[in-house]
Parts: sequence; structure tokens; C-alpha cells
Amino acid sequence: MGSALRSRSVAGQALALLLAIMALLVVAAGAALVLQGRSSGENQARGRALAVAHAFARAPGVLPALTSRDPSAVLQPFARRVTHDADIDYIVVTSPSGIRYTHPDPRRIGGRVTSPLYPATAGRPFTDEVPAAAHSSPSIRAAVPVTDARGKVVGIVNAGVTIPNVNRSVGRQLPVMLGSLGLALALGAGGAALVSRRLRRQTHGLGPAEIARMYDHHEAVLRAVREGVLIVDDKGGLLLANDEAARLLGLPADAQGRQVTDTGLPPDIASLLASGRLATDEVHRVGERLLCVNQRPASRSGHPWGSVATLRDTTELRALTDKADRARERLELLYDAGVEVGTTLDMVRTAQELARVAVPRFADFATVDLLDSVLHGEEPGAGHRAADTRMRRVAVSGERPSGHPSAHLVDEPIGSVTVPLTARGVTLGRAEFRRSARAAPFEDEDLTLAEELVGQAAAYIDIARRYAREHATVLALQQSLLPRGLPEHEAVEVAHRYVPGTAGVGGDWYDVIPLSGARVAFAVGDVVGHGLHAAATMGRLRTAVHNFSSLDLPPDELLTHLDEVVDHLDREETAANGARGPGVAGATCLYAVYDPVARRCCLARAGHPPPALVRPDGTATLLDLPAGPPLGLGGLPFEAAEVDLPEGSRLVLYTNGLIEAGGVDVETGLERLLGALARADPDPERTCRAVMEALPPEHPVDDMALLVAAATGLSPGHVASWDLPSDPAVVSRMRAAVARTLDAWELDEAAFTTELVVSELLGNAIRHASGPIRLRLIRDRTLICEVADGSTTAPHLRRAATTDEGGRGLFLVAQMVQRWGTRYTRSGKVIWTEQTLPSGTGAPYAPPALAIS
Repeated sequence: MGSALRSRSVAGQALALLLAIMALLVVAAGAALVLQGRSSGENQARGRALAVAHAFARAPGVLPALTSRDPSAVLQPFARRVTHDADIDYIVVTSPSGIRYTHPDPRRIGGRVTSPLYPATAGRPFTDEVPAAAHSSPSIRAAVPVTDARGKVVGIVNAGVTIPNVNRSVGRQLPVMLGSLGLALALGAGGAALVSRRLRRQTHGLGPAEIARMYDHHEAVLRAVREGVLIVDDKGGLLLANDEAARLLGLPADAQGRQVTDTGLPPDIASLLASGRLATDEVHRVGERLLCVNQRPASRSGHPWGSVATLRDTTELRALTDKADRARERLELLYDAGVEVGTTLDMVRTAQELARVAVPRFADFATVDLLDSVLHGEEPGAGHRAADTRMRRVAVSGERPSGHPSAHLVDEPIGSVTVPLTARGVTLGRAEFRRSARAAPFEDEDLTLAEELVGQAAAYIDIARRYAREHATVLALQQSLLPRGLPEHEAVEVAHRYVPGTAGVGGDWYDVIPLSGARVAFAVGDVVGHGLHAAATMGRLRTAVHNFSSLDLPPDELLTHLDEVVDHLDREETAANGARGPGVAGATCLYAVYDPVARRCCLARAGHPPPALVRPDGTATLLDLPAGPPLGLGGLPFEAAEVDLPEGSRLVLYTNGLIEAGGVDVETGLERLLGALARADPDPERTCRAVMEALPPEHPVDDMALLVAAATGLSPGHVASWDLPSDPAVVSRMRAAVARTLDAWELDEAAFTTELVVSELLGNAIRHASGPIRLRLIRDRTLICEVADGSTTAPHLRRAATTDEGGRGLFLVAQMVQRWGTRYTRSGKVIWTEQTLPSGTGAPYAPPALAIS
């Protein structure tokens, strides 16, 4: 045995070990058989004793004998007979208290048993081993209670077999067991010899060290090599696949032993492996991998038996390429976001641009919420809204399922990223991006990308917020500088529109100014630039126009004075800010004065688009006015032109933002305007609505102003006129004529004051003026009295001293009328007064009290 174990071959060592193992197995089996036989004998003895005890306890006559006066007389002979017939060693019948009624040794009848009788005394049979006593050997006992009809235990039957008798039964079987073990040992030795011989052939006589080394190499190929190895036999069966090959090809666990074509591989690589042909660096796609395959045929003793293939994963190179592609896509997304987000100074549109640029290139669904205070242009965390964290959803982009208004994604979202919109350390809102189950989950790089995207958008939104706040401030300033309401006039009905532009609050303005003699002035202007400076300049120009119009200047003269004002303001700006200042020069203005009595309009423009005239028949044309230079440039005088405005015509004034809306050229814009005016209703308000509806739907870049005046003229019955000679005698006659006129107009209550005014104005004209004299009364919303003469000398209001004999007439006139003034004409001047018409309530008209000293 020792020489066999010291053998260098694995077969010899295996033979020795097998013989030793067989010997040990035979010995162990023999011992087990002996122990099993003994245990089986004891079990058989227990069963036989229990069966005998049960039969004895149920035998007829046992119960009556136990209840008789001498149980032993009946039971002792019966117990001996049964002991002999049943091949057991003893039957002992006792009372429940343990008094023997029967015993193999009669001398022991009447004594008390020493072995416990419980649980038989409780009516339950049992078996146990009774240890050896002074007069008996150890035995296996079965105790069965005998009960009467009421279930009371009246006796106990003890039947037993001694242990030596059981052992003798086992000993009789021992020769057969040993013979069987010897035969098994001989057969095992023969089988071990055959196995050793076959093992010698299969291992080629190699020793354990050589086999262990080969096993290590085999394990390295199967487990550690990072290149797939496949061995396929000449029939296409898969003999071996290492772990890497199984991973790369996705082979099932039971792939070895199956045909290569039945392992679920793609057809091209499966046919290659099954063919066994020579292959060098062939690339095949398996799933998402690209595998480089090399295959060589294998042979034994010159006879081919299969092939060996190696696999190398080239997907890592593709993964690196994909990673570089993803990085490039992120950079492209950031670049596109820089171009597409923040294109306007509108917070909501910027948020919508962020949501649109993120879907679907970054997420399947995106929302942007802004603080309510931010949307109002306020600084977050400041003022009365400091604790206001309410947000409003301003942008949503992505797919929505139909029929589920509360849901947002077609698929259940598997990941979301929420990033705060923060600028200058202040939170403006939040942006949330979600991906559905169809997309890959978010990664750390995605979170960084989301922060960069949102950071860019937050900066633009903050700029838009500050712009919105400044825009609202400037717009409020501009609205305060524009007319709050237009004055009403008997002979003119006016409607207007003003729309601020997206490029910022501009300097477009309009105005309607009542003048003397029932006339009305229309003004429309445009200041260069946008913002606070443009709005402030617009207010200054509008104020200047108001001041110049109070002087009753003709339109061309008014524009000349306004040009000087603009030039002065521009020089002030240049002196204060240098060439970098915004400047004022280049502003435009159109000024028109309409006389409803003559139904003529005098107009002049300074670089402004020409007005349009819609005649009563609906035809719309542009008025051919001399185009003066823009204000502040100087060099050329301004020219005025007069046009007739028949009743029912409409004069339309506008700024360039109206005709250039939508980015069209001026000619196209004018054609669009004239077309809308031709189709519009004669009502000025409806005309404004029709013009605005004809504009493109998008919000205009530049602000626009529109003013529509419908001329009706004054009825000839509301005007009375007299041409008078320079003769003091006409004064009394004119007082009577004025009284008759006022009586016809049902203005008798104003006759006293009007006669005094006419007397004073005519007396001054006759006394101090020259040329023809003209008196005119006009009934408008006020009673107007005008005296025209050929002199250019204007009267002056003064306070006469108590000793002066004259100088009180014009003072009295000023006290009795609402307004008075002087305007100059080409042939002289006109002194005019306005009186408030008596109310229609029937109250008597009371002229102002006069104090004459």
C-alpha cells in the first residue's frame, strides 16, 4: 500500500486509495449490518412482546380471573402455556398496584414488582428495557393494561424477551453478513483495478503535479483570461466556453454540449464556429457588442477533431467613442442653449425657450416655474413679497397622454432632476426635467449639464426681470406723460390707440389741443430711441407743443420753434454726456390745425410720415405735404399746406411704428394702412380697431401711435359774422345785432356780457387799429366772440389807477369771460373771448359782478 501511494502516476495512487476506501467501506458496512441486525432484533422482540401482551390481556377469562378471589389459580397456568407457545421468556400479570399474580418462578407470586408500571396504570400500553436484577437478566418488556367495562384498570399484563435471547438471534445471521462483505470487497477491488487502468490511459501516466499544473492553466483560461475561448468539436458541438466567451456571446448556462447553432447566437458567427474554418480578426456583431474572432482548426495524431476560437471585445473602443459623442452632444446642447435661450427680454418666453431646448435632447418632459414676485418684475426676497414663495408654471414642453390632464408623460417617469433658477445668489424659480422609461436614467454628468443649462437661463431671466421692472417704470412714466383723456369738441370726433413695443418704451406720442375760435390742433410725434430718456424727451416735446399752441402759432412756425427747442436740448445732452449721449436730434412731428368753421385744415410735418385722409365716399389717400427735416437738424424751413375736410371725412395721423409693423418696408406698410382705412367703418373708434386688426399678429418691435379725427364742421347757423367799417357809430348797431343773434340762439342770458365784450373790443379796434374790422360770434361748447383788424399790435391787460380815466375796459372783459387772447393772422390779428354757455337747468344766467369806481 505504501509503495502504491508513493507512485508518481495518478492511476497508481488512485488504485491504492480506492482499495483502502473499499476496505474501510466493507468494515463499516459489516459493523452497520451487525448493529442494524441487533436493532432489528430488538424491534422484533418489542413487537412480539407487545402483541403477546395484548393477546393475553384480551383473552377470554383473563378479566374474570383478575376480579376473582384468587387470580393466580387461573392465570398462572394460562401464562405458562402462552409463554411456551408464543416463544417469549415470561408473562407476569400484576394488579394495578404491582402485586404479581403470575411469574415464571411461582415463589415470586404475591410479591411486588420493582419496575414502574406507569403509564399502563393510566390505561396506556408501553414498552421498555428492564435492567438486570438479582434473579433475572435484562429484558425487553411490553406492559398492557386490562380494563373492565367501565374502563377501570384491574390488572397489567407484562410480557418480555430477555436480551441474551435477542443477541443469539442476531449471531445466527452473522456468517451470512461476513460472506456478503467479503464478496463485496473482492468486487470493489476488481472495479478499482479497472478504473485505475482506464485512468492511466486517460491521464497518459501523468503525475499529480503535472495534472495540477494543467488544471491551473485550464482555470486561468476559463476564468481569468479577458479573451473569450471556445472549443468546438468536428460535429459543431460546443465542448468548452470560458467565462469571458459566455459573457460576450450571452450563452445560456447549459450551452456546453449543445450544437453551436442551437445556442441562440447570430447566424453569421454561429455558422463560422460550426464550420471550423480558419478565421483571422473577423468582426461580428453580437447584440450591442462588436467581437473580433480568430479561429484555428485542431487535430490529434494528424486527425482533425474540432476547432479553437478566440473572441476579443472591441466594444470598449465604441464605448469610448460613445462617451466622446455624449460629451460632444452636451457641448452642442449648451451652445444651442446659449443661442436659442434668452433671445428676448421676456421672462416667460425665455423660460419657454429653456423648456423647448431641453426636450427631447435632454429630457422627455420639462417644466419651468417662476416666483410670482419675479413675474411682477420685483426683486425676490425684498419688499412686501419677501415671504411670498408662490410659483406660477410658465413653460411646459414634452408629450402629454390624451385623457389624462394631470399626467405629463406617455410612459411612467423613471427619473427627474429639479434645479433651482438662481441668479446673483437669489432664487427666481425652478426647472424640472423628467425622463420616461424609454430613455436612460439621469447620470451625474446630466445633473451638471442641467445646472449649466438652468444657470444660463436664470441669468437671462434675471436680466429680463430687471428689464421688465425698468420697462414698467418707463411705461408708467410715458403713460403719465401721454394724454389721460382727449377733449371733446362739437365739430370733431376723435379716437386713438397707443401700443408699446417690445424693443422698449419709445417716444411716440399724440395730442389733441383745443384752440381759440372753435379750432382744434392735432399733434403726433416720435422721439429717437427707446427707454427712459425717450419717454422723458417725449414729455418735454409735448409740453413745448402745448405751450406753443397756446400762442396760436401756425403749424410751420410752431415746428420752427419746436426745432429750436430740440436743438437746444440736444446741445445740452452733448455738453453733459458728450458724444456718447443718446441725443434728441432726429425726432419727428406732425402738427395740424383744423378750423371747423371754414372746414379747412392747415398741416406741417418735420420728418414725419404724411397723414392719410379718408373722404366721405371711403377712398383713402395720403396727403401731399412738404416733407420738412426732422427736428433738431435745421437747415431747411418748414412749409405748411392747407386741405379741405368735407363733412364725414377722417384725418388719420400715425407714427412709423404702425406702418413698419411686422418688418415690412414703408411702401408696403402704407398700402396696408390705406387698405384698412378704405374698408373701415366711418366711426373713428371702429376705424382704429380695423387698422389694428390689419397688423401682423405678433407684438410690434417699435411702439406705435394712431389718431383718427372725424370732421363734421360747425353748422352755418352756429356762426354769425359782420364786416364793419372803422366808425364808432357801428358799435351801438352791433350791440343790437348781437342781441338779436343771441336771442335766436336762445342765449338771452349771455346777451348783457356779450354786448359789453363787443363794445369794448370794437371800440379798441376802431380807436387803435387800422384796416377793415370783422366781428364773428361762434356758438360751440362755449360762446366765442372774435374781433379781427389789420393791426399787429396786441392789447395788454393792465390795472388802471384810481385817477386814470381809461385802461379799465380790457380788465373788465377779462373778468367777465372765461378766457381771452390774441392770435395773429397774415392780415393782422384777432382778439377773442370765450364764455361759458348758460346751463340748461333753467337757472337765470348771472354775469360776474363788476366793481366800478
